[in-house]
Amino acid sequence: MYRIAISGHRGLPAPTARLVDEAIRTSLARHAPDLTGISCLADGADQIFARAVTDLGGTLEAVIPAAEYRAGLPTDSQAGYDDLSAKAVTIRRLPFTQSTSESHMAAGKLMIDAADELYAVWDGKPARGYGGTAHIVAYAREHGIPVRVIWPEGARRD
Repeated sequence: MYRIAISGHRGLPAPTARLVDEAIRTSLARHAPDLTGISCLADGADQIFARAVTDLGGTLEAVIPAAEYRAGLPTDSQAGYDDLSAKAVTIRRLPFTQSTSESHMAAGKLMIDAADELYAVWDGKPARGYGGTAHIVAYAREHGIPVRVIWPEGARRD
């Protein structure tokens, strides 16, 4: 079973979310259904990836950075979080209470350490805060985990 972790931008505009979804599904199809997706289930790239994994018959594993993580997600993405959490065969909850940059980085490291590859939905720019996609990409590269950057032509970030 090939194991792929996801890190990527949140708050993607709808046109970009559609482009990212198509790119992720195209890339995942070569492994389906023998794949495991590892995600924190945040809005944006994480949920797009997790839905694609389950739609393609793969196995979903969730890594939850903190006890208050769900409450910190945008209200309109909480139902998606709940749905995907219910589909996860494994849920690993980190021992943090608050959803902070440190808990997000710890979750990213945990995902990378369990993965064969990282999908990074990333515009290539520096992270906006510690634990952002650029930091997760750097950690993966430092640990010899291949990184597939997914940022389709025409993608934009808010």
